[in-house]
Amino acid sequence: MRGLMQQTPLTIDSIFRYTERHHGDKTIVTNSPTGPVRTTYAEWAVRTRKLAGVLDTLGISADGRVGTFAWNSARHLELYFAVPSTGRVLHTLNIRLFPEQLTYIANHAEDEAVFVDRTVLPLLWPLIDTMTTVRHVVVMDDGGDNEIPDDPRVSLYEDHIAAAEPVDFRVEDENTAASMCYTSGTTGNPKGVLYSHRSTVLHTMAVVQPNVFGMGETDVVMPVVPMFHANAWGLAQAAPAVGASMVFPGPMMQPKALADLIVDEGVTFTAGVPTIWQGVLPELAGREHVLRDIGCGGSAVPMALSEAYRERVGLPILQAWGMTETHPVATSARLPRRLFDGSDDDKAAYRARAGIPFMGVEVRIVEAGTTDELPWDDVATGELQVRGSTTALDYYNPDAGVELATPDGWMRTGDVAAIDPHGSVRIADRTKDLIKSGGEWISSVDLENAIMSHPKVKEAAVIGIPDPKWDERPLACVVVAEGEELTADEVISHITPMVAKWWLPEAVEFIDEVPKTSVGKFSKKDLRTRFADYQRS
Repeated sequence: MRGLMQQTPLTIDSIFRYTERHHGDKTIVTNSPTGPVRTTYAEWAVRTRKLAGVLDTLGISADGRVGTFAWNSARHLELYFAVPSTGRVLHTLNIRLFPEQLTYIANHAEDEAVFVDRTVLPLLWPLIDTMTTVRHVVVMDDGGDNEIPDDPRVSLYEDHIAAAEPVDFRVEDENTAASMCYTSGTTGNPKGVLYSHRSTVLHTMAVVQPNVFGMGETDVVMPVVPMFHANAWGLAQAAPAVGASMVFPGPMMQPKALADLIVDEGVTFTAGVPTIWQGVLPELAGREHVLRDIGCGGSAVPMALSEAYRERVGLPILQAWGMTETHPVATSARLPRRLFDGSDDDKAAYRARAGIPFMGVEVRIVEAGTTDELPWDDVATGELQVRGSTTALDYYNPDAGVELATPDGWMRTGDVAAIDPHGSVRIADRTKDLIKSGGEWISSVDLENAIMSHPKVKEAAVIGIPDPKWDERPLACVVVAEGEELTADEVISHITPMVAKWWLPEAVEFIDEVPKTSVGKFSKKDLRTRFADYQRS
C-alpha cells in the first residue's frame, strides 16, 4: 500500500520562495573596504530573480556551469540561488588555489561564465585565456579598485541587474544537479563533487536541527567559512531557510574585522576553520557579544583552542566534522545531556571529538581494505566510512582508478577514527598522515593537540620522517606564540604525561608558520617536502 501524500520536489527554489514570502524583512550585511553594505531578503529576492534573467541574456545553456570567484557576500548569495533555481549548476571556484588548479577545474567543469569580485580580479584574469569554455566574465564591484579589462568578454554585474527583468523559478526534478565544488586536491587532480537539489534541501534541514547548528529566525548568522569552498558548510542555504539574518565578511577577513562584525552586528552563530579562530581570539576576548555558538571544522579543533574560547570569550568552540563529499557537514559535537553534570575535563574531551552524525547519515569504521566493521568501543580505530542522502556517490568525471564508494555502497572518507558506544566519532588522523613506527600507528592529530595545549605554542604540526630502524618517527614542527621563548625539551616534557613514550617526537623543529592549504588546513604535504631529508642535529 502506498501513502497518499503529495509529491513536491525538494528543490533550492522552494527554499528561495519560502524566504521571499515569509522573511523579507530580515537583513543581510556585507562588509567591504568602504564599510558595511545593508539590504533585506526582500530586496535580495528581487535581485536574485533579475540575476536569473541575466543568465538567460548571457546565453548560458540549460544545464550550464556558472563559475563564481568571490568572497562571502550578498551578491554571492544571489548566485547561490539564481543559478540552481534556473536549472543551471553553480560552480564555486576557490580563490586560493594555484593557477594550474584553477585552470584544470574550470575546464573540467566546462564553466561557461565566471562571476568575479573586483578585489580578486587580478588573480583570475591572467588565466582566462587558459579557461577554454569561459565566454563571459562578469565583474562584481565589492569595493576594490582593480582595473577592469577592456575586453568584449567582460561586463559589469550591476549593469546587468539594472537592465534585467525578474523571472519565475521552477525546478521540477529534485535530482537535478544544483552546484559543484572541487576538493582541494592535496593528492592528484582536484575532484568534483556534484550536489543535487534534493541533497541540498536535506542537508539544509539537517544542519538547522538543534543537535547540529540549531538555527532559527532569531539568529544572526555569519559564515566565515568561504562560500567559494565546500558549499559554505550549508550556511548559505540554512540561514535563509529559517529566516535568520546574515552577516558576510566580504574581502575583510582580518581577525579584527571579523571580531568587530561579531560584536557590532550582533552575530549569534558563526563558523570557520581553526586557523581563523586562532587569529580572532585575542581580538574578541573580553568584549561583549551575543554569540551562542562558534562552529569550527575543516581540521581537528585543538582542545586548547576550544578551552581558550571558553575561558576568554565565554563559550567553547562547537566542533563539526565533514568533507566536501558530505555536503559537507556530517557530525556535530554538541554536548550531550549525560555530560551536563560532568567534570570540565570530561566536557572538554567530548568537545574535541567530531561528535555524532546528524539524522540521515550513518557511520562505521572498518579494517583497512575490507568491509569488516570494528566495534564501537572508542578503542578500535579504522577507516571511517559514511553513507546517506547527503553523501556523494561518485566524483564528476573522475580520473581512472579513483573510487569513492566501497563495493557495499559506503563512502570512503580517508579518515581514521574510533567510535564510542553512543556513536560519537573521534577522528584519529587522516590515513595519509598516520605515522607507522616499528609496525605501530601514531596519531599525528593526538600529538598536535597535546603540543598545542602548551601555553607558549601557537601552532603545531606533526609529520613522519624516515627512520632506518623504526621505518618512521614523528617530527614536531612548532610555531612559538609571539613574544614567547620555548625549547624542544620543554615541548617534550609537556607532552610526556599525555602520550605513550614511544609516541614522543624524535625531534622538535621551530618554524615561523605552519604552511596552509587553500582552505586553511595545515599542509603537511609541504612540511614533508621541506623535511624530506631531515637529519637530527
